[in-house]
Amino acid sequence: MVVEAVMVAGVLLLPVPALVLGVRRVRDRSGRSSLSERVDRVELALLVLGRLLGLLLLLALSGVTLVACIGGLLRHRTLPSLVYVFFAADMLVAALLLLISGRRGRRPARRSASPARR
Repeated sequence: MVVEAVMVAGVLLLPVPALVLGVRRVRDRSGRSSLSERVDRVELALLVLGRLLGLLLLLALSGVTLVACIGGLLRHRTLPSLVYVFFAADMLVAALLLLISGRRGRRPARRSASPARR
């Protein structure tokens, strides 16, 4: 019973904020650009598609884990062992999404270095 409550709290503390942050930043892209507009469009499409697939995976894993844990708490049933695997995968995907899209601001511009001392 305690394990289910910890799993519900874990899903609400890490994957749900990662999901919200990932949805807000799904269309952001880095400052790189190529010489061809077609390559830029293909790159953006692949980037958005990859992020959407990651978000859908996170949503599915979080939903299954939450439904199973809350159902187990309410009905006083034991959880299937696959729910624990889903919980671990959910935490790993959430950490990956936070590492990829967690940066809030741009890095400060690097000042140009002069070889001469002032």
